[in-house]
Amino acid sequence: MKKISVIALACVAQSTFSTAQADGRMSPASHAPIGVMGDHLHKPGGWMVSYRYMSMDMDGNRIDQDRVSARDIVGTGSNPGQFLVAPTQMTMQMHMLGVMYGLSNRVTLMGMLNYQDNKMDHLVRNGRTFMTSSSGIGDTRLSALVSVHDSSHHKVHLNLGVSAPTGSIDERDDTPAMANAVLPYPMQLGSGTWDLMPGVTYNGRADKWFWGAQAYAMMRTDENDENYRLGNQFDATSWLARELSDSISVSARISYRDRNAIEGANPALNASIVRTANPELQAGDRIDFSLGLNYLFRSGHRLAVEYQQPLRQDLQGPQLETDSVITASWQKAF
Repeated sequence: MKKISVIALACVAQSTFSTAQADGRMSPASHAPIGVMGDHLHKPGGWMVSYRYMSMDMDGNRIDQDRVSARDIVGTGSNPGQFLVAPTQMTMQMHMLGVMYGLSNRVTLMGMLNYQDNKMDHLVRNGRTFMTSSSGIGDTRLSALVSVHDSSHHKVHLNLGVSAPTGSIDERDDTPAMANAVLPYPMQLGSGTWDLMPGVTYNGRADKWFWGAQAYAMMRTDENDENYRLGNQFDATSWLARELSDSISVSARISYRDRNAIEGANPALNASIVRTANPELQAGDRIDFSLGLNYLFRSGHRLAVEYQQPLRQDLQGPQLETDSVITASWQKAF
C-alpha cells in the first residue's frame, strides 16, 4: 500500500464558522469554499439543508506526469499498443443533498446522499469509438463533527464519518465486445464496502479574513461482494477567504489527494483489454488550485460556487487526467 510522504498544506475540506461576527451579523466568508464538506458546527437545535452540484471533466491520458495519446495506448493492428481499448474522456456529474443538525454545543450530525451520472468515451484499436454510461444513487455519508477547541478566532473539530455502501457495484452497459457488460471500476457508483472517514478541521478568522484547513482519509474496511477493495484515499486542503461586503466573499484554496490502487479484482473484468479494468492502474496523486465565491442573502440563504483546476497530476497509468471541477451550491440554515 502506497505511503503518503509529505504534506505541508494541512488538509482538505470545508471549514468555517456558523458564528456571527462581533457586530452580530453573519459573514459571507464564515463558510469554507463549497468544494469542501464538514467544515462547521451548528448551535444546539440548529439545522442546515443544502444542495450541491458537482461536475468533473476528464480529457486525455497520463502515465506518471507525462501525457500520452489514446492512439499510442491502443496502437494499430500491425503495431499493437498496451491495451485494445483506451478511454478518451469522461464526465461525472453529481447531485448531493445534505442535512446538518446541532445535537449539542460540541456535536453536530451530518448526512449526505448523492446521485451520480457518468459518461466515458473510448477508442478501439480498429479506430472505432463508443461510449458507456452509468447513473444512480452513490454511497451515503454519515458523520459526527466534534468540537475540541472553540474560541473567538480559532476553532478545531474532529470529523468522524462512515460511508455506507448504497451505491451499485454492478453497473452494466453495451460495449462492442459484449451486450450488457459489467462496467470497469471508475464507472461503478459505490465502493461496495463500509468505509471509515476520520478527519480534522481547523478554522481561523481575523477581521474580514477567514482561513482554514482540513485533512481526512477514506479507509476501506473489507473486500466487497465482487472480490475487490477500492484503494484508501487521503485528502488535504487549506484555504483563505476575504469578505468583500456584507453579502459577498471570495476564496482561494489549494488541495492534495492521494489514492491507492485497488486490491483484489472483479472476475468479470478483463484487465488486459482496457486500463479501467486493471486494478493496479487506479492509483495516483494530484494537487489542485481553486477559486470560490460566496453570496449571503439577508434571508439567510447562501449561494456558492468554486472552480478547481489541477496544478500537478502523477498517475499510475495510463489514466484519464482531470481537467476541471466545478461545484455550485445552495444552503439554508434555520
